Amino acid sequence: MEKTCFVIMPISDTDPYLTGHFKRVYEYIIKPACLNAGFQPLRADDVLNTNYIALDIIKQIINSDMAICDLSSRNPNVLYELGIRQSFNLPVTLIRDTRTNRIFDVQGFRDIEYDEHLRIDNVECCTAILSETIKNTYETKGQEINSLVSLLGIHAAKVAQNVEISKDTELILNSISNINSRISQIESAFSAKESLALMPSEPSGVWKELSAEEQNELTPGDTIEHFKFGKGNVIRVYGSPVNRIADIYFAAGHQKSIMLNFTKFKQLVKDQEK
Repeated sequence: MEKTCFVIMPISDTDPYLTGHFKRVYEYIIKPACLNAGFQPLRADDVLNTNYIALDIIKQIINSDMAICDLSSRNPNVLYELGIRQSFNLPVTLIRDTRTNRIFDVQGFRDIEYDEHLRIDNVECCTAILSETIKNTYETKGQEINSLVSLLGIHAAKVAQNVEISKDTELILNSISNINSRISQIESAFSAKESLALMPSEPSGVWKELSAEEQNELTPGDTIEHFKFGKGNVIRVYGSPVNRIADIYFAAGHQKSIMLNFTKFKQLVKDQEK
């Protein structure tokens, strides 16, 4: 049976992090590390199709073979979920970015620090270290101190069997879930309309293939053509000079974050002397 690793981490974008930051942390650091260690990663947004996400998250926190907790930004939901995992004295690997200071209540436990700028050379090194730590933490479970429960000699919490939710409670929880889903759909629709307004209806001018250096000079409002996704409009450009990322809204109706310098772009040049 495949072993699972539940990933406790921030999901939504939050200041001062750039849009999509924690999604990139998951895709480029955490997910590869889990797979290399022999675990199938599972994040909260992977169970969005369930009846009530909060209950399913708690089940995964308790039932997963392993867990990773990203303490970056000191997200209260993350710390709450970590507390649940530790109350059952279950193995968990802690990570945080270089921006986040150690948290007092868990500063006695070792964590892995990763580069907040997600430089590609540092990411590869961190992924390898995290992968080994996941395997070691899992293999030594019960032998090492992974929580305050074991440190203080307190009996770990136990999962009660055959716990049932009343029909009234289930109805309320499902209603809350449906409301949250509709709010997310409305927010996504507004975001798409705002981005769509940036798309020119009939691009005109000369298409010019961009070098890596010229890609780094792209700015919001530039019209580009991607070799796979077609025509699009640059909404945002961010990241370090080495790892520049562009958020682009494509005419097909979807938005993507694409790392520059590693793909083929053409830019619409309205003035040939530009």
